[in-house]
Amino acid sequence: MKSICTFLAVVLVTVTTAFGQIPTRGKVYGQVGTVAGKPLEFTTMMLLKAKDSTLVKGAVSDAVGHYEFENVGAGEYLVAAQQIGYRKAYSQRFALDEARPAVEVPALAMTDETQNLSEVKVVAKKPFIEQQVDRTVVNVENSIVASGNTALEVLEKAPGVTIDRQNDQIQLKGKSGVIVYIDGKQTYLSGQEVANLLKNTPSDNIEKIEIITNPGSKYDAAGNSGIINIKMKKNKNFGTNGTWVAGLGMGRFEKYNTSLNLNHREGKINVFGNYSYFHNRRFQENELNRLIPFNGTVTYFDQKSYRPNRFDGHTYRAGLDYFVSKKSTIGVLATGFINDWNQYNAVNNTIIRNAAGEITLKPTTAVTVQNKWTNLTGNLNYKYEFNGKGRELTADMDYSRYNGDSYNNLVTTYRNAQDEIEQPTETVRNDMPSVIDIWAFKSDYVHPTKKGKWETGIKSSYVQSDNNLVFENLLDNRWVLNENQSNRFKYQENINAVYANYSGKLDKKTSLQFGLRVEQTHSKGNSVTLNRVVDRNYTNLFPTLFLSRQLDTSNVLNFSYSRRIDRPNYQNLNPFRFYLDPYTYQQGNPYLKPQFTNSYQLTHVYKGSFSTSLSYSRTTDVIVNEVPGQIPEQNITYVTSDNLATQDNVSLTMSFPLPIRKWWNMQNNITVFYNKFDSPYLGAQYNVDFVAYNLYSSNTFTLGKGFSAELAGWYNSKGLYGFYRYQPQGAFSVGLQKTVLNKKGTLKLNVNDPFWLNQFKGYAKYQDIDFRITSRWESRVARVTFTYRFGNQNVKAARQRSTSTEAERNRAGGGSN
Repeated sequence: MKSICTFLAVVLVTVTTAFGQIPTRGKVYGQVGTVAGKPLEFTTMMLLKAKDSTLVKGAVSDAVGHYEFENVGAGEYLVAAQQIGYRKAYSQRFALDEARPAVEVPALAMTDETQNLSEVKVVAKKPFIEQQVDRTVVNVENSIVASGNTALEVLEKAPGVTIDRQNDQIQLKGKSGVIVYIDGKQTYLSGQEVANLLKNTPSDNIEKIEIITNPGSKYDAAGNSGIINIKMKKNKNFGTNGTWVAGLGMGRFEKYNTSLNLNHREGKINVFGNYSYFHNRRFQENELNRLIPFNGTVTYFDQKSYRPNRFDGHTYRAGLDYFVSKKSTIGVLATGFINDWNQYNAVNNTIIRNAAGEITLKPTTAVTVQNKWTNLTGNLNYKYEFNGKGRELTADMDYSRYNGDSYNNLVTTYRNAQDEIEQPTETVRNDMPSVIDIWAFKSDYVHPTKKGKWETGIKSSYVQSDNNLVFENLLDNRWVLNENQSNRFKYQENINAVYANYSGKLDKKTSLQFGLRVEQTHSKGNSVTLNRVVDRNYTNLFPTLFLSRQLDTSNVLNFSYSRRIDRPNYQNLNPFRFYLDPYTYQQGNPYLKPQFTNSYQLTHVYKGSFSTSLSYSRTTDVIVNEVPGQIPEQNITYVTSDNLATQDNVSLTMSFPLPIRKWWNMQNNITVFYNKFDSPYLGAQYNVDFVAYNLYSSNTFTLGKGFSAELAGWYNSKGLYGFYRYQPQGAFSVGLQKTVLNKKGTLKLNVNDPFWLNQFKGYAKYQDIDFRITSRWESRVARVTFTYRFGNQNVKAARQRSTSTEAERNRAGGGSN
């Protein structure tokens, strides 16, 4: 461990030092803002030669609109400022020489882009993977290989992200506990349910995905490995306009999707809405081999399952913004989905052998699953800008309801080695209706100062869930309630939070941000059937610290620290059992405790595109999903969620573009991480560690005549998560795009995993637990997608915002299985 940390630190320092040795000459500096005097941060600043406007250097403005160019030679120049939504601004010409080695450029004022539409022209395309100082951005909207895919398939291509397809878990840099936001609102689903929701969300509805590994105090403290924020497409124009998307796909089974996005903006009112439908038939094949010791002998289980399923999903979003005055805006927003997921003709075949390898029993279980999940979320929001210079107050009120019903029917036939019926057929069924209600309120206030800004806010949320599992056995042709397996589980949770955050500059080259968030939590889990209540009440502090140093015009060094919490999701606290067959089930754990993580990260950025990050985190009471267990006397294997004592994680991430040719660009990402788990478990000390890595590379080709192409691939090495060691995974995808209908239409063709390389292989071996898993699914799919844009396509969008339910909806329950 010590040697690995030392090696990674030396690599980072060496890179930083090498890039830092640049001679000093003159400098140019100044500020950029709006015509109303509001500072503009993250504005692209360009130093141009006055003679021919050739680009000399680039920079980005900070939180107070300040920018600076160093190491500038003598000559005549001008400065240009560019930011989306504003008209490009230029300074007057000026000279830099020995008599005047430092020039302060008069403040640049940028006007709204809508004032001169005829001058707006898009000349560049964002890369699929974009490395920013505090986050990684996956630009889904313009990607060829992403079109027609699901959100989960796109996320699988993101740097540092690993998808455990066997257990539907999302990991970031080797850590679980990822919190997923959609448009700044947390989805409140469990880890598995988040994966299922993303599995059934069309990528054509997504603008971009942001991966934030160390969020600030303004964000909820949940998420030990960070936040993944999925921003859905929102129309950007005045007048009436929209986008229509239609797609077809074929793997082993058919897929198709369509969506319509409409927007009308005129005067003080902006009305918008979209609807999408997604149909997907697919399958999953699993093979499970396990060895169960008991009373000095062993039993061997070899299980194979084939699970075809069908998903039909409808999502909708509608809203209205009313601009009361130049200072105040009020809005309403409604979102929701209706998801139907059905598993049919699923079969689990098992062969049971004794220690001598002789077949003793051959159970076959036919499984039928019907799962329907709906959601409706309403939001009322208000924004007031005091003076047009960044001082503002926002408030959000939300209500969200999830309704779900999961029905499972299992019919098991037992045969001997000669395929003769050995014992009576066993038929069981369970039905679990679920209701989750979420109320939330939040308010945030931003107050700029001369050198920075203060932010403060409050939030309160209340969650109530009710799950009623009814388990029945078919006896003598009638259904009989199984009271030992049935269970009703109710959960209530109230979280109250307050935060304060400051960001500003210590000097011209050093930026500082620090904050503190306080969260008070009261939760109560009540297993009504078992008469078991778990009541918790706790208050925690969550500090954050960010430092950024501009070493020179090409090099930036950033440091960040944060403390975070992950509370158990609602379904993992429910002690009910979900059966795959009579010998295999999944069970919740009402005694799960929250986990806490301290994270440190050091990042070096060269010329705004070459990024190297070294991070370390320690998590206590780490929540591990899919923890295996056994009841050997009954030959039963199960999985549950449990707390382990500690997890240490060290990671090194490098992101760098390579412009091969003018028409060929490559973006590469490499993440190496070290995981260590140390905890007493099942009467022994579980102490393991592992080094793993993942690679991602995307290539974009501009072919001319409206044609472009893309080739992307990813690879995850073998690694460790909890008790599971998994084998390498990888795949690649290819795509071709053509613009048509005077550039209003786009036709995309892509093929994902053409050689069907992507599969999951893993094993767990600890104490008497010994089993191996292989899983394959329909990753090889060809898709064609057509997009048509109509109406006014030139003016910037209405405001994007996050609502007050941005931290609870990730832990609810929904989507499909």
